[in-house]
Amino acid sequence: MMLTIFQIIALVMSAVVHEVAHGYMAYRLGDDTAKDLGRLTLNPIKHLDPVGSVLVPLILTMSGARFFIAWAKPVPFNPYNLTDKVNGAMKVALAGPASNLVILVIFGTFAKLLPLTASAKSALLQAFFVQGNSETLALMAGSVASSLYIMSLIICLINAVLMVFNLIPIPPLDGSKVLLRFLPEKGKQFFYQYEGYGMFVVLILVYLGAFDLILNPAITTILSIFF
Repeated sequence: MMLTIFQIIALVMSAVVHEVAHGYMAYRLGDDTAKDLGRLTLNPIKHLDPVGSVLVPLILTMSGARFFIAWAKPVPFNPYNLTDKVNGAMKVALAGPASNLVILVIFGTFAKLLPLTASAKSALLQAFFVQGNSETLALMAGSVASSLYIMSLIICLINAVLMVFNLIPIPPLDGSKVLLRFLPEKGKQFFYQYEGYGMFVVLILVYLGAFDLILNPAITTILSIFF
């Protein structure tokens, strides 16, 4: 239960940082919308989405899911206020995944520097990914370094998922804004015409497990750098 609670807290806070990064980038580029709405804060109350931040994690917890996905309320911005009219919207979109990358690198590096032997790290990874929470907690109780290693792993895993998932170029994910920047005019018209259906496409692909083909190899590769 303790690991589950920590995962939910880490997930919500990582999603909040992701959204604040969008707003802060927009602010740096000349748009005060997020600032005026009080959204440039790490206070999770300001960013909680009833469905994405509460209901979905709760359902996943009750279903016994090993990992969680969640989202916060999108931080609004006005693209017409941005000083960079060409690349501004893309920069705002990329700021979210970039914040997850920064968190991942910080905690991944911290995990690598912990005073644990290779065999101890291997045992912790085996317990976390294969054996389950009870075995993981038992090993974590052995030392502070073991506990910090698993906590860092959870934070890195969550931020790797958020980063890679949001870079998929399907509306409303951040990757779609990057794609939009490079589409020809006809492609942009098609994008605007059908972007409202993007969330349904995302949910269907998640339900079918199609994203696993992208997420699993990418996240495994990213985590292997630090763990």
